[in-house]
Amino acid sequence: MLKSVLKYFLFAFIFAGLLAAYFLYRIFISEEVRVTDEKAVITIPHEAVWQQVRDSIYSNLEIRNKKLFELVARLKEYPSLIKPGKYVFRKNISYVRFINILRAGEQTPVMVTFNNIRTIYDLAGKVGKQIEADSAEIAEFLSDPANYSKDGFTKENIIAVFIPDTYEFYWNTTAEGFYRRMLKEYNRFWNDERKKKAQDLGLSLIEVSILASIVDDEVAKPEEKPRIAGVYINRLRRGMPLQACPTIKFALNDFSITRILDKYLEVDSPYNTYKHKGFPPGPIGCPTAEGIDAVLNAEKHDYLYFAARADFSGYHNFSRTLAEHNRYAAQYQRELNKRKIYR
Repeated sequence: MLKSVLKYFLFAFIFAGLLAAYFLYRIFISEEVRVTDEKAVITIPHEAVWQQVRDSIYSNLEIRNKKLFELVARLKEYPSLIKPGKYVFRKNISYVRFINILRAGEQTPVMVTFNNIRTIYDLAGKVGKQIEADSAEIAEFLSDPANYSKDGFTKENIIAVFIPDTYEFYWNTTAEGFYRRMLKEYNRFWNDERKKKAQDLGLSLIEVSILASIVDDEVAKPEEKPRIAGVYINRLRRGMPLQACPTIKFALNDFSITRILDKYLEVDSPYNTYKHKGFPPGPIGCPTAEGIDAVLNAEKHDYLYFAARADFSGYHNFSRTLAEHNRYAAQYQRELNKRKIYR
């Protein structure tokens, strides 16, 4: 009798072990979250609840045994440990590993790219499509100088912080988080060598950025940037106004202008560098690293003027005297008329 009871319990124990092993096999190996396309993306915003997350998972991934999947989630206490972020899956994965990734917040970085930016609103519009903070939140943050005045910036020059490139972010970055990260990148960019070059030119970092933004806008051929930067530096040192056409377009908020007419030069704006000597209040766009380095390594020469070549090659003719410059400018104006370009 005793032997029979022992055999029964042994059998029951073995059966229970096998059942547990089978159950664990299904959880850890057999049952998988399946990626049906090249990749599956789960985006979890701040303050998301389990039902939202679950619906997103079911919409983007194939879960064959939803009851078992949700049991794993509950056993891992995931519904109370949700972490926002963007999670990208490229291959099938066990339920347990999948929940562990979400539970630990092991999100996939996103690559944020921006360029050709003129204003904080342009920047907000482009970046707001790439991270959780939307364009309105980014624009609101950057529109309030109280958020960054202690860092030494104004609303007019805060755009200098954002040097165009591609940066790695986590999707759930806030507007402030975006600014703080870019400030760190800005400070990293302005190393001791670049600061020393700015000091040798007698320019502040912001003044270099302002000049770089003008050079970026003025020049179609990158190899001309150091030479044109040299022209502007020569003008500054002689007490001449910068007379930079891109600042007029910025003052008028019309970047479709291809011909700067005399009437445009009358615009009442601190960005009118034909009327006002020195620097405008801030950059007229995000200054590029290439533009900044062109200013810091400006070509040393005695040119004071430049005019676009009449062959529309994108290159410029450089002059030391106003008379010579006027001849080149007249050639370009005649070609504009010939091509019926009047604004």
